[in-house]
Amino acid sequence: MFQRYLRPLRFPRGNPRGIGLMLLSTICYSLLHALIREMSNELHPFELAFFRNLFGLLVVLPWFIRYGFAPLRTSRLGLHAVRAGLNVIAVLSYFYALSIVPLAEATALSFTAPIITTVLAILFFREFVGIRRWIAILIGFTGAFVVLRPGVESVTVGQLLVLTYALFFAFALIVTKILGQTESSVTIITYVSLLMVPISVIPAVLVWQTPSLVQIGVMLIMGILGTSAQLLMTQALKEGETHVVMPFDFTKMIWAVLLGLLVFQEIPGIYTWLGVAMIISSAFYIGYREHVVRVSGIEDGK
Repeated sequence: MFQRYLRPLRFPRGNPRGIGLMLLSTICYSLLHALIREMSNELHPFELAFFRNLFGLLVVLPWFIRYGFAPLRTSRLGLHAVRAGLNVIAVLSYFYALSIVPLAEATALSFTAPIITTVLAILFFREFVGIRRWIAILIGFTGAFVVLRPGVESVTVGQLLVLTYALFFAFALIVTKILGQTESSVTIITYVSLLMVPISVIPAVLVWQTPSLVQIGVMLIMGILGTSAQLLMTQALKEGETHVVMPFDFTKMIWAVLLGLLVFQEIPGIYTWLGVAMIISSAFYIGYREHVVRVSGIEDGK
């Protein structure tokens, strides 16, 4: 279904195409995050989150024109609502964090999400994880502590909000995995896009400030960037192998550093670089080992 929107992107099929789409996804996400940081000087992050969700619907509307109401067919509306609620909490946390935390630091801490997801998968799906992946998980969380440096510096509200985002986003991924057993990716994305709008309007009303036409234009771009990034990532994982494509998600750190330096004059400290190296190495290795175990059928440590 997504192919018709991506025909102008002439990447070779398979992993090269998946990598190219993933890189485009990371660029869209990074530009979105930079716009959030800039616009939060004018409008509250909760209001930005609402308009991002609202305008993001423009990208999925063609589905209804082409397929009618077929994407809405589901017997698991309650679980879709749970996922949307988790996503809203994650988005609100991250949007607010971006208004008070340097771009590169927020991006670094957000990479803990796949590590947390691995831990939750162990708890919810009783997935076996051997000693190698447990060591990788420990290294990843240690990397987060290196960035935070509790006891040396005070842990800020913004840093805690990024970790809140990572936790709730990880829970949302677990729910997505459950939904994926019976629902198509189109139905999952359609429902989360539709349900996040009425949920996110509630906190937005509490801090409402009527935006100008220019601000509406910028938020329109934010909505298109956000939903396009989701679609590009979804198609990237469909085109290429997960263990090949997903590591390129970490290029968001490169774009975050460049945008932070060029737009906000933010230079990451040595502890941010050290911590993000540990977090990325951990997440990369976890993904690699999951692929090895899935292909070989041999569990970690055997």
